[in-house]
Amino acid sequence: MTVIEVKDLHKAYGHNHAVDGVSFAVGKGETFGLLGPNGAGKTTTVECLSGLRRPDSGTVRVLGQDPARRRRALAQRVGVQLQEGELPDRLKVAEAMRLFAALYERPDDWRAVLRRWDLGPIAAKAYGDLSGGQKQRLKLALALVGGPELVVLDELTTGLDPVARRETWTLIGDLKAAGTTVVLVSHYLDEAEELCDRVAVLRKGRIVAHGSPRELAGRTGTASLEEAYLALAEEGR
Repeated sequence: MTVIEVKDLHKAYGHNHAVDGVSFAVGKGETFGLLGPNGAGKTTTVECLSGLRRPDSGTVRVLGQDPARRRRALAQRVGVQLQEGELPDRLKVAEAMRLFAALYERPDDWRAVLRRWDLGPIAAKAYGDLSGGQKQRLKLALALVGGPELVVLDELTTGLDPVARRETWTLIGDLKAAGTTVVLVSHYLDEAEELCDRVAVLRKGRIVAHGSPRELAGRTGTASLEEAYLALAEEGR
């Protein structure tokens, strides 16, 4: 089953073509990575997937529907954690979980989700008092409280220390094991190599390579996704 299908996606801001003819598909239960430097078009792509931006041209289908037209319906089935998303500083962790759960018709038990992501000990803490790792765990829990079929994660581990990053990898691995489809935007190549079944490398709004980390390494004659990425970057100069 195809969960996401993107064909010839274009999105420009004035003369800046943020996304310039991007096409890819993501299957059910797959973890798919979007990689590339700042300004490559990764965030604009996931914003189009999430219904937050309307494409200039091309087609986007998420769970068989157009997210620009069916955003409200898809919000019941898709969990989204965006890099810039923030909560009010004084909102407590448990209050945030309860509030987000109320947005869904058939949410998971928010208390169980709270425990699952090890947020129980900080349930009474305000968002503004949380560490970076705790904030990221909360954002992930909020994206999952609706029991989504698809989760979109934009730079989930940016700013986390190595221990918190590894803990987050474990959480994403748990999602994969449960059969949840994941789209992961990341700057970290070791993260993508560890977690993703396939990746697409974007540069200047276009996909310059896609495939499994092993396939990209083989295609470039390198030993890892990081080396493959650097080789592709060199080709683009």
